[in-house]
Amino acid sequence: MARPSSTETTGKPETTAKAEAAIVVRSFPAIAEPDARILILGSMPGVASLTAHRYYAHPHNGFWPIMARILEFRPDLPYEERCRSLTAAGIALWDVLQQCVRPGSLDASIEHASVVPNDIEAFLRNHSGVKLICFNGAAAEQLFRRHVLPDLTKSRLPAMQRLPSTSPAHASLRFEQKLALWLQALGPTLASPF
Repeated sequence: MARPSSTETTGKPETTAKAEAAIVVRSFPAIAEPDARILILGSMPGVASLTAHRYYAHPHNGFWPIMARILEFRPDLPYEERCRSLTAAGIALWDVLQQCVRPGSLDASIEHASVVPNDIEAFLRNHSGVKLICFNGAAAEQLFRRHVLPDLTKSRLPAMQRLPSTSPAHASLRFEQKLALWLQALGPTLASPF
């Protein structure tokens, strides 16, 4: 017996049924102070982060342990204190995307036609001291170059650098290797006077 199509079971075309089942995810507001010098951009928070309403909440994500080592704070500090440690050092944290359709947590699952980028140009206008944009992984950089960069005013574009993803899905580098690359990228800007 033939399996009924979604039109027969729901009265709607299959593409409409799929669209209704799509999961729209939304990013968080930026964590930033007006004197930010470094902007770290992820792609879009994963399921653990969305559930916890916190950046990099997955217990195996290396972001907070890396920042703790670079900025010399305890990685088990309460979330709000970790965020204050970032902003006190002149680091802002945000995502390239404001919203998208993405089942699960993998960047590869983002439906590109659904992408709505954050207003990074306005962020840079309001945070004119940003000297460096760091991408937390290749997906963040690719999404930025595709959906944000073409509309940015090129006259005051900060330096940009892709860093290895801190996601547990990016396991090709050990923690110490990731830490060294993040420190190498952030160190000079962190060391320079405000």
